[in-house]
Amino acid sequence: MTVHNLYVFDRAGTCLHYSEWHRRKPPGISQEEEFKLMFGMLFSIRSFVAKMSPVDMRDGFLCFQTSKYKLHYYETPTGLRFVLTTDLGVGSARDALQHLYSNIYVELVVKNPLCPLGEPVQSELFRSRLDAFVRALPFFSARAA
Repeated sequence: MTVHNLYVFDRAGTCLHYSEWHRRKPPGISQEEEFKLMFGMLFSIRSFVAKMSPVDMRDGFLCFQTSKYKLHYYETPTGLRFVLTTDLGVGSARDALQHLYSNIYVELVVKNPLCPLGEPVQSELFRSRLDAFVRALPFFSARAA
């Protein structure tokens, strides 16, 4: 099992942070275009799920998978969106994304007066703690499968 990458978007679609670990194929487009494409897809899927669900979904859209990867999604009440892509063998990453938000993002970005909210995160401490957290996840693999 492995983790491919992580995106953090604000409610307006600005990518505040991007990290990758075992991404085997480059996207073939600019990083800015990739961020726009990812946010647009998330916006559309979230809307589709909300409109088409036969029951009232308390949590809304949580994940989807293709034949090659699984995308895990967590949205905070303030509209921050955390997106983690993994291989298919990974179960729910919801707890990991909630922990990442409340114990890493809030503590090292929101509570840091040197990190302006709504702008890409420049904190090296945030990057290093995030990397250590992801590498310690039980589904993170030291080698790409």
